[in-house]
Amino acid sequence: AVEWKWDGIRSQIVKREGQVAIWSRGEELISQSFPELIELGKSLADGTVLDGEILAFANDKVRAFADLQKRLQRKKVSDKMVKENPVVFYAFDCLQVHNTDIRDQPLRERRLALDTIVDELKHPSLRSSTLINMDSWEKLLELRGESRSRGVEGLMLKRWSSVYQMGRKKGDWWKWKIDPMTLDAVMLYAQAGHGKRANLYTDYTFGLWKDDKLVPFAKAYSGLSNEEINKLDAWIRKNTLEKFGPVRSVKAHKVFEIAFEGIQLSPRHKAGIAVRFPRILRERLDKKMEEADTLATAMELLNAPTLEV
Repeated sequence: AVEWKWDGIRSQIVKREGQVAIWSRGEELISQSFPELIELGKSLADGTVLDGEILAFANDKVRAFADLQKRLQRKKVSDKMVKENPVVFYAFDCLQVHNTDIRDQPLRERRLALDTIVDELKHPSLRSSTLINMDSWEKLLELRGESRSRGVEGLMLKRWSSVYQMGRKKGDWWKWKIDPMTLDAVMLYAQAGHGKRANLYTDYTFGLWKDDKLVPFAKAYSGLSNEEINKLDAWIRKNTLEKFGPVRSVKAHKVFEIAFEGIQLSPRHKAGIAVRFPRILRERLDKKMEEADTLATAMELLNAPTLEV
């Protein structure tokens, strides 16, 4: 089976003994954030568990993840918030139906059960993920290349014979994601890490050029090896300009390639943009800081249309 890899919140809708709950992949109860999905759950037969993705959705289009984030971490979501930031549940698996656990059945059988539920319910907040039919890897590769323009992260490849496995198991399900976006940015600030890294500077802030000034645009703390972290920590201590509590500003000199999965306008940030899942790919030893990317270059990455479904 081939499906789009959506950029939403992986979750499950569970209805048992007349009660509905929505759980995130991290086993966090998020029911209070999505009252319309609770209403959807009430329409399901008792003893039903659906697995899927919560997506921001309006006018038959999947919207940006930033719109979805507005619904999270709220004790109560107002009617106005629900209206302005609507969501749908894109189901791609059925784990339980009529109190029968079907996780050990092959995906093909579970998908039939899911499609039956979606077709019979016809609820506006419930959709089943689109199955993609391609007769060659070459055509599938070409389609994957359209992912960013379609507003998705890539493709999901699944064995029709696979049973449902808990956790991040590999082998039967494979994420075929597109390459991340990247920008070359200058390190501006450093902060000590946590736990075993509490004595090392491992959390970094990076900036892009705007005219003749460097503007902070992202923080990243992953991607470097232990050896690279130790060397960078020593450099930071020798090149500190100022201290602000746990944060040090450093000499603008080092350039790093920063990867991220998405970019959105954000008036809350000084650069006017926010990026998703930023991490360090490598230090650009071949580049001087004057050659780092500009904020204007980052803005050009914003022009990706949403996917019509």
